[in-house]
Amino acid sequence: MTDERDACELLCLDLPHAEEIRAHLPGLPAVEAAASGARALGDPTRLTIAAALLPGAELCVCDLAWVVGQAQNLVSHHLRQLRVAGLVAGRRDGRMVMHSLTARGRALVTAVLGEHVTSEA
Repeated sequence: MTDERDACELLCLDLPHAEEIRAHLPGLPAVEAAASGARALGDPTRLTIAAALLPGAELCVCDLAWVVGQAQNLVSHHLRQLRVAGLVAGRRDGRMVMHSLTARGRALVTAVLGEHVTSEA
């Protein structure tokens, strides 16, 4: 259902301005990647995990589980989804995998959390 305030009976398009806007829109691959990242952070547990990694910490899954107060298998599941979205990277250190935010992950988490980002991040 369309709200009448959103309807326009006259075409009042400023074509040069509209073409300029259209020319600077991101391409479909960039939009799809951004939407994937946004969906990944749409879950409160994943956003909390990402926020725990925001200060630049590298944490293993057992430490992350303790920090966010969730079961290790649940945190592991969410980390996998964050990795698939390109927001988290893992680095093997002996038998452990140390997790950290990617540059893209850091930017998106900071944008999503806004004023809730600590000054230490």
